Amino acid sequence: MADKPSVLFVCVHNAGRSQMAAAWLAHLAGDRVEVRSAGSDPGSAVNPAAVEAMAEVGVDISGETPKVLTVDAVRESDVCVTMGCGDTCPVFPGKRYLDWKLEDPAGQGVEAVRPIRDEIRTLVEGLIAEIAPAKPESRG
Repeated sequence: MADKPSVLFVCVHNAGRSQMAAAWLAHLAGDRVEVRSAGSDPGSAVNPAAVEAMAEVGVDISGETPKVLTVDAVRESDVCVTMGCGDTCPVFPGKRYLDWKLEDPAGQGVEAVRPIRDEIRTLVEGLIAEIAPAKPESRG
């Protein structure tokens, strides 16, 4: 893994789970990690309930748009996290693949999306601890 690990989050529409995961990773890890997200069949817009749920915790994903999953995105990532996209994600030797079993927020209101958002945050925090732990501040 490079000095700055790269993570790709993939779900079918790249409109809910993968967008929230990418936003959490960028928010919590800052510039210690390169973040990508994509979908095997991207939607036309990010799920409004996901946008609202993330805004409630101070993370703005309103400007994001669903992106199509490409072979290059997988190739360029150290870790590929799938969320219900089945076998559509290309597999390359030497990559780390994780599959997070998360409820799909599509078509649900913000009340149903909040627990998914919170579960994703917990998973992202665990991933950060593994791949990009905070460096202790030097005293001098």
